[in-house]
Amino acid sequence: MKEVCTCLRGRVVEFLIQSAQELQVSPIVKYSALSLFADRFYPSLISRKGINDAAKTWLLQLPLRESNLQLFALAALWISTKIHDSPPLHVKCFKSLSDNTITEQHFTTKDFLEAELVLMQVLKFEIGMLRSIAFRFLEDLITKLKEVARVGEQLKLEACMDIMDLLYEKGEISSFNTSPRHLAASIMVAAYLITVPVQKTEFPILLWVKFVTSCNEDDILDTVRNILTHVFEA
Repeated sequence: MKEVCTCLRGRVVEFLIQSAQELQVSPIVKYSALSLFADRFYPSLISRKGINDAAKTWLLQLPLRESNLQLFALAALWISTKIHDSPPLHVKCFKSLSDNTITEQHFTTKDFLEAELVLMQVLKFEIGMLRSIAFRFLEDLITKLKEVARVGEQLKLEACMDIMDLLYEKGEISSFNTSPRHLAASIMVAAYLITVPVQKTEFPILLWVKFVTSCNEDDILDTVRNILTHVFEA
């Protein structure tokens, strides 16, 4: 059952990432949606904790259907645009995308409204923690690196995002069991090691990250090793 759930989760997360690209939303919208869906909503469904009245909806009937989870993934993106964009994307944008990409089932606008409500019920309407997702710390770290060292121009945010997307798709984000700040620092170091030319790597990136974030150096190294393992396996 766990293998099936992991496989299903990976496909739906990949669908969310592709949908974010198709809708051309900003990175903060994408990663906020991933936080809502992959980090919090989906684990609640698998454990069946915190479902309560939300479980009465046909959208959460077992066995979980991939098309229903895809609907929730789009609902997470919709909620995220409401938080970060002004004006947010209209529900018709998500309805049109679902018509073209979800082949197993046809969803109405009413279904999107229900999915949004159910998702928020499962999350107990707690969305304030989006202020502290790893992507926010990652952006801040890259900005600070560019301010103190020329080598910062060599490290691209896109490379860090590619690593984060891969970890989400493989379901490894939650397995690190670290703080968002620690995860951001580790992803940044991993991206630095992969993308910055050898002749440019004299900058003490690990010591600098330790100083800026106050994260434990050995813990960062362990997480970086795990990240690089997953990256090169992929």
